[in-house]
Amino acid sequence: MPLVPYEPFRQLDQMRREMDQFFNNDFSALRSMRQNLGNLSVDVYETGSEVVAMCDIPGLEKKEDVHIDIEHNTLSISGTLKKTNDMKEEQMHRQERYVGRFQRLVTLPANVSPDNVKATYKNGVLEVHMQKQGETKKRIDVEFH
Repeated sequence: MPLVPYEPFRQLDQMRREMDQFFNNDFSALRSMRQNLGNLSVDVYETGSEVVAMCDIPGLEKKEDVHIDIEHNTLSISGTLKKTNDMKEEQMHRQERYVGRFQRLVTLPANVSPDNVKATYKNGVLEVHMQKQGETKKRIDVEFH
């Protein structure tokens, strides 16, 4: 029987891989259902002068259906997706597209100015560009006695 060096974390890694596989395969239906309950997927990235948030919201028809607010470096995207056609419930065989209210709060990675925000909606993608504010750091002097 060959000797194998003892690695205490090998079993933990194997257990983590098995859990990942379990949750990715067996709970994919739950994950998609959670996404259909009004949670939005948001990408946030930072450039030298701005913070950009991109969000997929297919089905918006009017700008009054979406609201964007910034308060204390938190971006809030909310609104309502409405049915596009009148269909009787007994005619519906499958309904997977989300209809109703949605909201998402995202903490921003930098201080932004709520006055310099530009939002565009094109092809189902909402893009919010927020200008960074100047540094708000202040060096504090320490008194030595």
